[in-house]
Amino acid sequence: MSDLRIEPATLEDLPLMAELLADLFAHEPDFHPDTEKQMRGLRLILEQPNRGRIFVLRNNLRIIGMINLLFTISTAEGGFVILLEDLVVHAAHRGQGHGTSLLRHAVGFARGKNFLRITLLTHRGDGRLVEFYRKHGFFESEMVAMRLLLGAGEGAGA
Repeated sequence: MSDLRIEPATLEDLPLMAELLADLFAHEPDFHPDTEKQMRGLRLILEQPNRGRIFVLRNNLRIIGMINLLFTISTAEGGFVILLEDLVVHAAHRGQGHGTSLLRHAVGFARGKNFLRITLLTHRGDGRLVEFYRKHGFFESEMVAMRLLLGAGEGAGA
């Protein structure tokens, strides 16, 4: 475990992060893996650090997990907040506390930068994920996630 480290992602990490997202999105009913889209989205964050941060968990061989934080402003909170967009650990490394390590790192980062809130969406049908986030202090909001898809392509406008 001593060879594990969490550090900011780099542009060189794009292919491995896109692989992790492909696995994540393959199990999400609202999303579909699309390597080109995922690489483009990750690149937009990495090239403009004021948009967010991506942290990766790596061992000496590869990236085994990642967490993606997007920055925005909340009028309700009167300051900067974070949208936790993606948290994923490689399938071969799940169940070893790596998701907890990434989440704790993200919360520490947020506190250190004086963010006021972290919000996330998770699949309501996966009680295991909901319980994971509850265990780390997250709670269900009365808000309902709704979408209006504006881009061209599958499901646009649905």
